[in-house]
Parts: sequence; C-alpha cells; structure tokens
Amino acid sequence: MTKSLLWRGMLAGILAALVATMFARAIAEPQIDLAIDYESAHVVHHMDMPSDGEQAELVSRATQKGAGLLTALALYGAAVGGIFALIFAYGYGRFGRFGPRSFALLLSGIAIFLVVIVPGIKYPQTPPAVGKHETVGLRTAAYFAMIALSVGGAVIAAKIRSVLALSRPGIDATLIAVGAYGAMVVLGQYLLPSVDEVPADFPATLLWNFRLASIATQLLLWATIGIVFGLAAERVMARP
Repeated sequence: MTKSLLWRGMLAGILAALVATMFARAIAEPQIDLAIDYESAHVVHHMDMPSDGEQAELVSRATQKGAGLLTALALYGAAVGGIFALIFAYGYGRFGRFGPRSFALLLSGIAIFLVVIVPGIKYPQTPPAVGKHETVGLRTAAYFAMIALSVGGAVIAAKIRSVLALSRPGIDATLIAVGAYGAMVVLGQYLLPSVDEVPADFPATLLWNFRLASIATQLLLWATIGIVFGLAAERVMARP
C-alpha cells in the first residue's frame, strides 16, 4: 500500500506544481520583473553604469519564468509529494478517526504552518533582485535551518504530548506540547542570524505584493497536494 501511496503522492505533487506554476507566472513573476527593473535603475543611478550593462545573463528571464520555473516547482512538488505520502502512510489511523481525505487535508494544513508560515516569520520572502550576492549561501542555509527547526520542534512536541497524555488530561498535554514547540521556535529564531538586506528606498508596496504572491503560491501548492492526494488515497484505502 505504501508504494501505491508514494507514486500517487509524487504525481499529486507534480500536478500541484503545475497549478502553482501557472499562478506564480501570472501573479508573482510580474513583481519579480518590477524588482529587477528597480535593481537595474538603482545600479545605473548609484554606480553610473550604462543601462544595458556589459554582463550577459546566464539564464534569460524568459527561461526563468517558463521552463526554469516549471522544472524547479515540478521537482520540488514531486519531492514533497513523496514525503507527504510517506507521512500519510505512517500517520493514517494513528491520530484520531479521520478519513483519507480529511487526514490529507489536515496534513497539508500542518505542512503550511510548519514549512511556510513559521519559517516566513523569521525569513520572509524577498524578490531575487533584493539582497547581496555574497550572502546567498548564508540566507539559504539559515532559511532551511528554520524549516528543519520548525519540523523537528513539531516532532518533539508530538512526542512530549504522547508521553504526558499517559498521566495528564489530553488538553493539558496538548497545551504543554504547544508551549514547548513555541519555546523551541522562539529560541531558534533568536539564535539564527538575522538577515535584512532590503534597501531603505525599495518600494514597500512592491515588497508586500511579492510576499503575498509568494505565500499564496506555496499555499496553493500544499492545498492542491492535500486535495488531490486525498482523493487518490481514498481509492487506495477503499480496496479490499
């Protein structure tokens, strides 16, 4: 059964990536183009360089917005879809009496909170044109460390709740586990480096619109995985 769920999860992730790509192409990419225009104008104004520049693009914007964006999201969707299916296979029936579709939607909601919302509080999305090139590695490592901290903290909190539930009322065990998760996240956010490289004169409206579009793209991706995989898992679970 796990094998059947795994490939269905990967397909659900790829389909979700296609939906998210179309949304990002229509909503997020125009914000990136505006950010790149700002960066070009900023360089021309402060460095007194010609507007056309002398450095050729390694990858054109047309490729980035088309095949590049689709490929990146498809690979990401297949990976997270497979992981989603494995977590579903492990957790189904262990955490309450949920149907396949309900449990898949619950998992997608948890993923949105752990992978999108919590890391985004510490490291909100910024357009690719914003930030120093020499700090790309640090920013990427810090962001994935925040994701690992969020997911790992949730696993630890779940273990804490299961242990406390043996001797305490369920609501008490849940509140203590949630408090422990919050403490781990706050401590991790305090210890991880802060990154704020948005120029003071960068348009606030553009930054806000880009961040909204980025969050909406990820929400759409995870919601689609939950819905599509839930439908597929329901058919698998209905087999004799």
